[in-house]
Amino acid sequence: MTDSSLNVSVVIPNWNGLAWLPDCLRALREQSYAPFQIIVVDNGSEDGSVAYLNEEHPDIHLIRLDRNRGFAAAANTGIRAADTPYIALLNTDTRAHPDWLRALVATMDSCPPHVGALASCMVTMECPDIMDDAGDYLTWHAGAFKRGHQQPRELFLEETEVFSPCAGAALYRRSFLTQLHGFDERFISYLEDMDLGLRGRLQGFTYRYVPAAMVSHEGHGSGLPSGRYVRYVTRNRLMLMKKSIPARLLFRHAAKLFYGQCYFALATRKPLHALLGWFSLIPCIPHILKERKRIRKSCTLSAEALDALIREDWPEPALRHLVCKRTTNVS
Repeated sequence: MTDSSLNVSVVIPNWNGLAWLPDCLRALREQSYAPFQIIVVDNGSEDGSVAYLNEEHPDIHLIRLDRNRGFAAAANTGIRAADTPYIALLNTDTRAHPDWLRALVATMDSCPPHVGALASCMVTMECPDIMDDAGDYLTWHAGAFKRGHQQPRELFLEETEVFSPCAGAALYRRSFLTQLHGFDERFISYLEDMDLGLRGRLQGFTYRYVPAAMVSHEGHGSGLPSGRYVRYVTRNRLMLMKKSIPARLLFRHAAKLFYGQCYFALATRKPLHALLGWFSLIPCIPHILKERKRIRKSCTLSAEALDALIREDWPEPALRHLVCKRTTNVS
């Protein structure tokens, strides 16, 4: 049971994150905001993470899962273990700046109840003047993108509304998470935060970006993504759209949705894994239909308002340029 005097819990899902945990936890110890609870949910790590946490941080609430159940399940486990009104989620490959939590809590305290979550100012680990993520946005190509990625931080110094926060460093109202039933564990990993954000939007919630809440983030490397990543992202993109988007909007933007899936398969150079992602959607159809029915019953946002919230632009080179590049490289 959480101390009733606490206002916020920080939940950290961990899977083989021993290389990152010391710096992540050290940064939390240096927060200017206090007190708060730290909950680490270990996803069956095999790198000594559990032994390290038991030896070096015995005061942290550690929850051990028997295997890697994915980010969504680990996050939900941590959320259920905390009964504070605010719950922050934080990736292991982050270093929160000293005023990170203070800025988030102060902002949420001043926001009306319909603001369900706050996005942090996530900067690159190598250079704090370059943005990694200033809130996420969704396109009609079923692509989820980081707002401000690789742009100067000086362009993102104003608090503003965003489509959805990145769960790698975000603050949520417990009431929001309860109403939305937390993350959808069928996503396992990738896009579960966008799914939550979209479902919240449909129920009238909004989200804000807090520039003073800075977090350095390592994120993905620059190499080609793994086959597992391509398979999950392909499936999850389709599940995200089919669960929550009204049929007439899916029909209206069908060409863009198809374009986005083709682009992703070619850009990642793993068309077979993308195809496996399509096929792996089939066992999820009963879940999608059940959730779709429930989501539509609780929806308060009109289809036209939703259409306006999802972007039509595609922040990547055109597909023809990608094909030409691939053809030239082969030649």
